[in-house]
Amino acid sequence: MKIGRLIARTIIGGLFIGHGTQKLFGWFGGPGLAGTEQMMAAIDMQPTRPNAVAAGASEAGGGALLIAGLATPLASASLIGTMVTAIRKVHLKNGPWATKGGYEYNLVLIAGLLALADGDPNDVSLDRALGLPLTGTQWALAAFGVGAAASTVAIEMGRRNSARVASAPPSVPDVAGDPITGES
Repeated sequence: MKIGRLIARTIIGGLFIGHGTQKLFGWFGGPGLAGTEQMMAAIDMQPTRPNAVAAGASEAGGGALLIAGLATPLASASLIGTMVTAIRKVHLKNGPWATKGGYEYNLVLIAGLLALADGDPNDVSLDRALGLPLTGTQWALAAFGVGAAASTVAIEMGRRNSARVASAPPSVPDVAGDPITGES
């Protein structure tokens, strides 16, 4: 058994579970869904609720799959997608270094995820137990491609929805009340 891969899967997957549950439930000092929605609004990822849920679920679910060693390229793709989105929407403008709010850490995680998707997950994995031969360069490249494509789709949908929200006429309060009951 290659213990290094098990340790890497466990640490990387566990940290992603933590980040996902911070976004979804406010665990570990996180913002919870309401705070994550605010973050999504700040980076023009409309609609905010589905994007907040998708980010949290991708991180928590992808992390859990990674720890289990189940569908490792799919787990890597979901996590790569969130990291590519974080780089493009938050960190890229700050340059590479984490000390300046850059994308260094995100890039290291992407590299680790690619290495895990490329290599055999090891004896202690559901991929191995189920006889799923999902390893090799083609799986790592597929994980990167799917993650980057998902990020591009999410960002473009967010951009289009943000433009729609910005160009929508302001809502007019209903001064007449309920048309059925007449109550205000």
